[in-house]
Amino acid sequence: MPTQTQSNRAIVLTMTCLGQFMVLLDSTIVGVALPDMQQKLHTDLAGLQWIVDAYVLLVAMLLLSGGVFADRFGRKRVFLFGVVVFTIASVLCALAPSLGWLIAGRVLQGIGAAALSPASLALLAAAHPIPQERVKAIGLWAGLSGIGLAAGPLAGGILVDAFGWPSIFLVNVPIGVVLVLAALPSLRESRNPHAKAIDVPGTVLSILGVGALTYGLIEGGSRGWTSPIILGSFAAAIVILAAFIAVQGRSAAPMLPLRLFRQRLFAVSNTAMVVVGFALMGSVFFFSQFFVAVQGSSILGAGLKTLPISLAMVIVSPYAGRLAARHGFRIVITIGMALAGLGLLTLGVVGADTAYWDVAWRLVIAGTGFALTMSPLTGAAIQSVNPQDGGLASGISSTSRQIGAVLGVAVLGAIVHTQESGGASFESGLNSAFIAAGVVTLVTAAFTGLWLVKSKPAEVPVPQTQPTE
Repeated sequence: MPTQTQSNRAIVLTMTCLGQFMVLLDSTIVGVALPDMQQKLHTDLAGLQWIVDAYVLLVAMLLLSGGVFADRFGRKRVFLFGVVVFTIASVLCALAPSLGWLIAGRVLQGIGAAALSPASLALLAAAHPIPQERVKAIGLWAGLSGIGLAAGPLAGGILVDAFGWPSIFLVNVPIGVVLVLAALPSLRESRNPHAKAIDVPGTVLSILGVGALTYGLIEGGSRGWTSPIILGSFAAAIVILAAFIAVQGRSAAPMLPLRLFRQRLFAVSNTAMVVVGFALMGSVFFFSQFFVAVQGSSILGAGLKTLPISLAMVIVSPYAGRLAARHGFRIVITIGMALAGLGLLTLGVVGADTAYWDVAWRLVIAGTGFALTMSPLTGAAIQSVNPQDGGLASGISSTSRQIGAVLGVAVLGAIVHTQESGGASFESGLNSAFIAAGVVTLVTAAFTGLWLVKSKPAEVPVPQTQPTE
């Protein structure tokens, strides 16, 4: 019997790692393909922003609901639903004849990822009821699936160079098919009979509110910041998000319990996580475009040249939790955010003639900083709440990062677009965007250094479970 149990746990680990690998691979592989998409789809910067943000927006807003769905309706069922939807959406993206169809496919991918990721972690946690074994399993899950982050730029460069941008989505199809065929007979169903109710009004309002804000930020540069439709979108965002907060305050089972934000450690760590998502995803969005449009690299060359930041994050991330356990959250998070901010700030002065080695070390510093920051921020959020709210705190932390990612692509893209509209070069616009991301990150580093409670976790904090895109 112990052998069967051990065998089942190995199967769960393999299936969940493969599913999360697919999602994380898609996170970094898309960025490399953006220059080719821009050329083949005849789109502008705003179109590229929508290709990224349509996906991230749905992930951010459905992440918490995806975990509740998995607990209520069955983790295996929701996991397989996520895999199937993500795979079908990948085919739709690859066959998209226009920008509109591609964005629709990305929305569907976001729905699939929002179901797949929390369900995979829930399956893994259910298969390892002993806390020490669960921490080890989650560490393996994060490390093995995280290989997708590092593989994305290289795989994307090779595929786009050989077959064009649709191929980066078709690579998900065999993975999805294998997952479904293998998981159907081998995974065991589990659910939480005490799972909370699904907050439908909160979910709908959050999507509409953040969606309206994102629309205004992305389209403001081309339509004019004072145009009626842009001002209307910002006004709608304010009203809808205010309604969301009111609904969350009165709901018996809110998707975002406001009471948790009364804890200073929880509030500060999630604020910092929004900035991490903002700076990381907002800057990553432009890396391939910098190498292709400014330095004249090929798509494959750009994929290889963006590897340092991904590799730095994959290598350093496993040690971040241990460092936080030894030295406390505040010092590790502050140093991490300071390094990330300095790395981005130094990227604000690179140009067409900058040697690659002179760009690479800046990417490594930024990647190291982000890696030192993300897991301890999630750990700080978890430690700040009661043990029964630990899973919810982890989900909110991941959602905060995704919201930051949505805003990062939109705001930094708006900076570049505004600079170009004023007659500046694309290179100058990129420099301004990197500097803005670096300044925001450094200011937040100082803020967290002053306000984070100096405390140590009882064990290595649970790593983040969601894609960076």
